[in-house]
Amino acid sequence: MTAAPALYNWAPHYPGSDAPQAALMDASPWTIVLLLGLLLGAALMAGALAGWLRLPRVTIYLLVGVLLGPSGLGWVGHPQLELLEPLTKLAIALVLFGLGCEFALVRTRRILRRVLRLARGELVGTLVLVFVGLLLLGARWEVAMLLGVLALATAPATTILVLKETESEGPLTDLAHALVALNNLVSIVLFEVVFLGIEFVQGPGVDLWGEFGHLASDLAGSVALGMAGGLLTGLTFGLVAPNRRLVLLTSIVMLLLGISQISQMPYLLTFLAMGVTVANSSDQRRQITAELDRLTGLLCVVFFVAHGAAMEVGKLPQAGLVGLGYIAFRFAGKCLGIRWAAGRGREEPSVRRWLGPALVAQAGAAIALSAIAFQRTLPDGGLWHEYCAQVQTVILGTVVVFEILGPILIRQAVLRAGEMPLAQAIHPGATDLLEQLRILSDRLLMAAGYNPWRGRSPNELTVGELMRKNVPVVSQADTFAEVVEVIEHSRDNTYPVVGTEGELLGVIRYRELSSALFDPALGPVVRADDITTPAGWVLHPDETAARAYQVFQTCKDDCVPVVTRPQPHRLLGVVRRRDVLRMLARGHMDLSEPQPERPTQD
Repeated sequence: MTAAPALYNWAPHYPGSDAPQAALMDASPWTIVLLLGLLLGAALMAGALAGWLRLPRVTIYLLVGVLLGPSGLGWVGHPQLELLEPLTKLAIALVLFGLGCEFALVRTRRILRRVLRLARGELVGTLVLVFVGLLLLGARWEVAMLLGVLALATAPATTILVLKETESEGPLTDLAHALVALNNLVSIVLFEVVFLGIEFVQGPGVDLWGEFGHLASDLAGSVALGMAGGLLTGLTFGLVAPNRRLVLLTSIVMLLLGISQISQMPYLLTFLAMGVTVANSSDQRRQITAELDRLTGLLCVVFFVAHGAAMEVGKLPQAGLVGLGYIAFRFAGKCLGIRWAAGRGREEPSVRRWLGPALVAQAGAAIALSAIAFQRTLPDGGLWHEYCAQVQTVILGTVVVFEILGPILIRQAVLRAGEMPLAQAIHPGATDLLEQLRILSDRLLMAAGYNPWRGRSPNELTVGELMRKNVPVVSQADTFAEVVEVIEHSRDNTYPVVGTEGELLGVIRYRELSSALFDPALGPVVRADDITTPAGWVLHPDETAARAYQVFQTCKDDCVPVVTRPQPHRLLGVVRRRDVLRMLARGHMDLSEPQPERPTQD
């Protein structure tokens, strides 16, 4: 028996791939083009809901996959998903490479002791709680032990992509990166040790030392391959032209992935080692990861939608009481283990409270390991195979819960810990469909030679005719939470602030807030008046559209307040930059007007 090679080539596993599927498409090679178009298009449309629902895009992509897959509409079956396996493995490889790039030794040394302390509490707490809890629920000790080991694994792609999406930074984010890598390494190695140990107890036909030797050689070979790839990347990246660097990086990554698959070495370790090597041997780490991010984002959309389609929602009821216990005990083990270890290490409250929930997501590694256990015992059958089949059923059923709720918990963790920028914590409203249709129709009319404004010059149109009157405004007494609500329901990036009599006091600019870390505790404390800045530019309703254009040439705001001339300058509405630009598309603007003088705000 050669156990180790198959163990590490984990990726989204399609357990029902041998069964016939009533899918919309067949499994021909050209189907991949149509399939990618369907998955990406559906994910794009559904992704627009993420901001409105305040959900991570990863969760939306997974739900789209569930809807399109066998558990939903059945448009995409397992044979079609197998066509995407190389792309999904490439996505995981890129995510793991990016994760490895976070571990510069200078930075890692500062948190290494904290990581090891927290990992000890989390791993031991999770393993013990799951093992003992499932035994109390009547599970066999073999099943309880395997599930205890699999419970240690945390989905790397899900966790890293949500952290990247939220642009979080801080101690919780740094510790989560380190623990994700450590959790998966410990889970994979410990699974092999436990599996071989159980087989040794079941019967004397296992060459224990031979298997351990094979495991060690695979681990060493994978690390060596990753280090070689990292050194090659650091050496050659600066030698090629900037417009050819993505080609270079893609070729190296695909080369290493192909070698790992053909030689059946653990590519998880390969790309982690490659990333760590780049982080510590190249001064262009940020440029390298920025280049690969252009490809990683696209591939990860494919990965999560395909992964969602592969989920077997029907397995959740089959998991039964053991499945429910696994969910509860694993969640409790992650959270309580972190809280205990963080308390002993006197970590800050945000780490104690929220790091555990940030590590709950589970997917590819646990699915693949449970499938490998099932496949290894299939030839011999017997009770040992039945136990492995039960383990696989529990993992396939519960991963639906962990993958849907996991991204939500990660986002909430970094949000509540105050490590998420305001730009990611809130979502300004986007231009609606009617607005886009109006812009499109105007451009089509102009292309056909018809003037939508019937010959009126921008020097004849007034600001009063162009301005938007019913716009959301902020009162100076509004709380920060009320300001956030206005931002999320507005299509602008500049928000007028008015006083008790409707007079303009200033504006709040989204670009000035978006880089600040969002702290939920500020909601009832900070008022709109605390974050208001001078408007800088204002317009009056009797001024011309040409004047508005000159103002927008100077200011950076997307809209300018329109106020009355007499004091107090009461707010009448706003003029939007895009409305003025639509007027200028005819090319009749007289650009010879002098630059406007900046008004003084009383």
